[in-house]
Amino acid sequence: MHPVINVTNLSKHFKDLIAVDSLSFTVNEGDVYGFLGQNGAGKSTTIRMLLSLVKPTQGKIEMFGMDLFTHQKEILKQTGAIIEKSDVYKYLTAFENIQLFSKVSGAGKLSKSQLLDQLAIVGLQDRAFSKVKTFSQGMKQRLGIAIALTHDPKLILLDEPTNGLDPQGIADVRNLILQLSKEHNKTVLVSSHLLSEIQLIANRFLIINKGKKLVEGNASQLFDPAETLVELETLDNENAMIKLQQSVWSSKLQARREKTIVLKMNKTEIPAFHQSIVHMEIPVMSFRPKHSLEDYFLQLTTINDDVATIAN
Repeated sequence: MHPVINVTNLSKHFKDLIAVDSLSFTVNEGDVYGFLGQNGAGKSTTIRMLLSLVKPTQGKIEMFGMDLFTHQKEILKQTGAIIEKSDVYKYLTAFENIQLFSKVSGAGKLSKSQLLDQLAIVGLQDRAFSKVKTFSQGMKQRLGIAIALTHDPKLILLDEPTNGLDPQGIADVRNLILQLSKEHNKTVLVSSHLLSEIQLIANRFLIINKGKKLVEGNASQLFDPAETLVELETLDNENAMIKLQQSVWSSKLQARREKTIVLKMNKTEIPAFHQSIVHMEIPVMSFRPKHSLEDYFLQLTTINDDVATIAN
């Protein structure tokens, strides 16, 4: 696979704020690449730098094998994007919007049938001549994606495309991203803090926190399917921690959060662990084995100072 995006030691400082800190990652051709992090982690700033909307403080960006700062026009001709909510004219129809933006994008003069085909890709062909003010937020977002596709880009950058959408809107955008990848051979970078959604569509992931890269890879590389996080809530977490630290399970402890204790173990060990906490007379409120990208993300980003105590 050829790299479509190759970022090396990218940083952006806004006075005293370090929004992006020495970030490096690679997006390969054909990827649906999940760019993940909490709100304020630096995702939008990074995407704006990829689009030449924000100038980096330092670092290198290569796209399609070219340096962004010396081949900006050639790169952007092959790139489509939506940053947060799509910006469309609500008093125009969907067709009028895509017709207007196609001229601005440099796509050339597209025929009526070509523009309708673009709306068909995002499932809006039946509402092509309806005013956008009658659209749901999810429909507006799909229209924005159609507009981003008018010049037939190879790469699509989507910044939090499901923000503010209802469950049906989220599902529609999710299915559209898969369609763009599988049926139209687009490389898609999609940023989000909704990890459960991204896990359904992305083949590779980058997780950042406070502007720094935590991990990059596919799901099997990021976490072992046999390993499970166990979230334990008790009536007395402080006493439960002491007992667990003095037990054979001490090496499994990962974090103590406000209301829960988190351990990591092979799923085959869970029955024995359950018996142990009964024997230790730990008053358990809930016992939840968990294994998802979201659980893994929380493990990386929300571990508090008690981890230092656990490690000692």
